[in-house]
This record gives sequence, structure tokens and C-alpha cells, in this order.
Amino acid sequence: MGELDEGEAARVGAEVTGTGDAIAVFHEDGLFYALGDTCTHAQASLSEGWAEDGEVECPMHAGRFCLKTGQALGTPVTVDAVTYPVEVRDGAVWLVLDAGEGR
Repeated sequence: MGELDEGEAARVGAEVTGTGDAIAVFHEDGLFYALGDTCTHAQASLSEGWAEDGEVECPMHAGRFCLKTGQALGTPVTVDAVTYPVEVRDGAVWLVLDAGEGR
């Protein structure tokens, strides 16, 4: 994934993670969060959205999700995003995948 600066996001492809969807990893306020990359409302990449104040806004229809829980926070989004645990080990960011399933 390389360096992920504060306030930025990266997309990790499904071919790398073995999950059904790519995963968007966000770096905000010194913490890392991971959500399924595809918006639950439409085919848009959340890693291309705007993240601030603990939320990411979909770039297509401005629906919002909580970075921590994946909770859908604003219309037109009504279905929560899948979240994945993230760990920082020895300065590297790791997605913690349990048999390819998110929460």
C-alpha cells in the first residue's frame, strides 16, 4: 500500500485481499480505518470520496458512512458499509482479514 499520509485513502484490490470487494483504507487523526470500497448505494469507490470528522462521503451521491463502524449516516445511503479491523505493526498498516469476511 506504500505510505498513506494523514487525510488520505488508498484502495486495496480484491485480488490482493481475497475479499469480494476492494477495501478502502483511510488515515484520519492518526488512526486507520478500513471499509468495503464500493458504496452500498451505487457503484462508486469510497476511497475516492472525502473523509473528515470520522466520516467518508461517497463521491457519487454524497451519502456518508462512519469510518469506525461503517454505519450509513445520510441519504441516499441506507445500508451500512462492511468494516475491517486494521492494525499497525512495526510502522506498517495491516488489514486483519478473517476468512475474507468483514464486519
